[in-house]
Amino acid sequence: MQQFFDFLKHHQIEFVDFRFTDLRGTWHHTTYPVSAVDRDLCEHGLLFDGSSIAGWCAINKSDMLLKPDFGDELSNVRLDPFSSYSTAIVICDVHYPQSGEPYEKDPRQVAKKCVKYLRSSGLADEAFFGPEAEFFIFDGVAFQSHSEKTYYEIYSDEFPSQNGVGISHTTLRNHGFRPGHKGGYFPVQPLDSSQDIRSEMLLKMAEMGLRVEKHHHEVAPAQHELGITFNTLIKIADEMQVYKYVVRNVARLYGKTATFMAKPIFGDNGSGMHVHQSLWKNDEALFSGNGYGGLSETALHYIGGILKHAKSLNAFTNPTTNSYKRLVPGYEAPVICAYSAQNRSAACRIPIVHSPKAKRIEVRFPDPTANPYLAFSAMLLAGIDGIQNKIHPGDAQDIDLFEQKDIAKKLPSVSGSLEESLQSLEGDHEYLTKSGVFSKDLIATHLEMKGRECQRLSQHPHPLEFELYYNA
Repeated sequence: MQQFFDFLKHHQIEFVDFRFTDLRGTWHHTTYPVSAVDRDLCEHGLLFDGSSIAGWCAINKSDMLLKPDFGDELSNVRLDPFSSYSTAIVICDVHYPQSGEPYEKDPRQVAKKCVKYLRSSGLADEAFFGPEAEFFIFDGVAFQSHSEKTYYEIYSDEFPSQNGVGISHTTLRNHGFRPGHKGGYFPVQPLDSSQDIRSEMLLKMAEMGLRVEKHHHEVAPAQHELGITFNTLIKIADEMQVYKYVVRNVARLYGKTATFMAKPIFGDNGSGMHVHQSLWKNDEALFSGNGYGGLSETALHYIGGILKHAKSLNAFTNPTTNSYKRLVPGYEAPVICAYSAQNRSAACRIPIVHSPKAKRIEVRFPDPTANPYLAFSAMLLAGIDGIQNKIHPGDAQDIDLFEQKDIAKKLPSVSGSLEESLQSLEGDHEYLTKSGVFSKDLIATHLEMKGRECQRLSQHPHPLEFELYYNA
């Protein structure tokens, strides 16, 4: 703990920002002046109102305890590059105030229990995850949902439709440098208009302790991706929270807005979060072997668990109604529960690697609206279930499943809607709860919260319905 106070003094910190994550994956925070941060607070934690956090606790049992987790060598303490005053961000866990026990609905505590369960199983010492989260940057957005008025409108100078904007003496000449439909993958400036924005995002992430690798424009106009290095489950989930925080704040500094919605634009690619995964034990890569794609039997069984539980996993890896507007054929969205080397139309891909230590699998159906602590933990538990029960994933599919529809329709698919994923989770969650990692109360709360979202959408008239049915 002395190391933390030395950090505060060395960086002349004025405020300490204590942060935690709710069930939806949203970061929350409370800020203390450094003069109010002492050893007693850091050791015993600080109280807050848990009833004000969606899905957590009743008002008559509202006290929750927030305890800092400084991490090894202060890995969970970061300088906030977006605050006007010198501020240190500290990641926290949530506990019951009376007993001090971990709170079962705290997503970060779920991830901690998941790692502990993995190690106690004897299967592996560590699980590594490498998420690739895509997002959109827009110049403006407006939306409204009332009983008599529902609409959304998004604007980006990169949209191909802007090529048709007329020229007059009161407007600038239309520059015409815009990526076309599905034409945004890897173009250089001026077609790629956000090069400097993404560069600043990477620099800010590096300032906050993330190991950054790359950035590039994605397939759809205004769509982007930043690359960060894989890490252990809890650390990479923490880093995904930093990733989103930086993307949103840098976009705002440039007068723009960023979203991780899976499908904000009709008719073009949506944003996924492909998640690379591997298991290690005694410094040995357990997924490397002599089987298909250079995989071990352990890796194939892990894939088998992922594919078997894919529909219920969707409730955590694709947790919004909008998620399933991305999970449709034809937009690089993997909807078929199959695996393959290189093939991006399969739900699980085996990337080409140049070292056995880099051998991993890539689960392609998740999207970045997922709570990283819950999504990564759920996938790991599905993989463990596959290993323990020797679930083989069947034959690999090396064909283009988007084109070979006759073959694809004979294969199982991911959920087609949030409602279907919730129904699947309701009937298939023992692999999550038998270890005690996910509590039945958390599962029930997730089903209730997300069920309300499905109900609200199903009962609200959609603008397209007016086009289709107004004169019916």
